[in-house]
Amino acid sequence: MVTLRLKAVLFDLDGTLGDTIPVCWAAFRAALEEHQGRRYSDAEITAMFGPSEEGVFQRLVPDRWQACLQSFLAAYEREHDRCPAPFPGIERALRSLRSRGVRLGIVTGKGPGSAEISLRRLGLGGYFDAVETGSPEGAVKATLIRRLLGRWSLAPEEAAYVGDHPSDIRAAREVGALPLAAAWATTADSEALRSCGPAWVFGTVEELSAWIEANLESIGTAV
Repeated sequence: MVTLRLKAVLFDLDGTLGDTIPVCWAAFRAALEEHQGRRYSDAEITAMFGPSEEGVFQRLVPDRWQACLQSFLAAYEREHDRCPAPFPGIERALRSLRSRGVRLGIVTGKGPGSAEISLRRLGLGGYFDAVETGSPEGAVKATLIRRLLGRWSLAPEEAAYVGDHPSDIRAAREVGALPLAAAWATTADSEALRSCGPAWVFGTVEELSAWIEANLESIGTAV
């Protein structure tokens, strides 16, 4: 057993807290079919991930990206009916971290609109002390992790970042935070995650909760 004294655990959102990647696919497909007249596959949409939705639409439909964004958000709200709750066990894991005095944050590549919808629909907003959303310019998770930890006056080694994509693991490693791989979604690729060198790979949320119980020292009450 390794006893860790982490002061913060940051989470990705899509595919980590909830099964929302299919929601993203459906909403992107609906908005782009309406405003560009093309129907994209799941794989094509996944290849666009990195910038926020604002950035994707600014690139693909620059003359009407704002209207496309509004269509996307309406579709995203509607399609979220297929994901009415977080992954089973997530709330238990979050409560366990909070009970140990660990601060919780979200670092996501999503734009603020879709992040707000997911946190509201999943009922998770109250668990988190801060939410950092993505940039239209591209993938900036390492920058967002640094910014959030700086705001909390925490060193990178005092924090962990939990994510379901290799880019999440690379961002955590770049910053110096503990990289934790969430491989419980059907959309996750556990082998790709392992290849990036995470400290731990969790195949289920229950494995994450057990790891918290076994390895994280209580540091008091979360601020």
